[in-house]
Amino acid sequence: MIVSTPAALVAAPPTLFRQGLLALLREQWPQLQLTLTADATQVPDLVARHTFELIVFDGALPGLALPALLDRLHRLRPTQRLLVLADPRTLAQRSDALTWPGTQLLLPSHVPPHALAAALAPWLDAPPKEAPVPSRLNPPYTIQNGFSRRELEVLRLVVADCCNEEIANRLFINVRTVESHRRNLLQKAGTRTLVGLAARAVREGWVA
Repeated sequence: MIVSTPAALVAAPPTLFRQGLLALLREQWPQLQLTLTADATQVPDLVARHTFELIVFDGALPGLALPALLDRLHRLRPTQRLLVLADPRTLAQRSDALTWPGTQLLLPSHVPPHALAAALAPWLDAPPKEAPVPSRLNPPYTIQNGFSRRELEVLRLVVADCCNEEIANRLFINVRTVESHRRNLLQKAGTRTLVGLAARAVREGWVA
């Protein structure tokens, strides 16, 4: 008997957030074949040529016109399983416009990893490594770690792929202070690179 390997399509820009998301998927479901695209216009062609157990959309993907794209996908695969990750404000504004006749999840982009794994487990035929969580997933989430409030603010922007100057401007601090916070984050997280830091932040649920 031939057993097909489950596949997922991840449509997201090449940011640290995507790196963390991919790390979570590979850790929870090592058998999952991942297809990546940073071009929303490629999604219908990919779906027409391949069968995906899951499609994940990063709401920050440039050029992503979800209502029109979902309409095309529904014509191609009416029961396609779909996950949209976006900031809570975007989800609140677009929830009515994102009517999807198939199976859909709309979740905040920084949903805790164990909650995301629990939500996806029935689709990907693999139990999550963390304990199940309630189906209602609403922020804010409790974060248990040794980071200061300012370090968490910097960490969220690091995961969002902001450079030092952008972080400094958003938090109204100077660049040297940002560099100091980043060094502290790397040390406390036990990681050597920003990619490793972002991946662990998403995996451990340090950002919300």
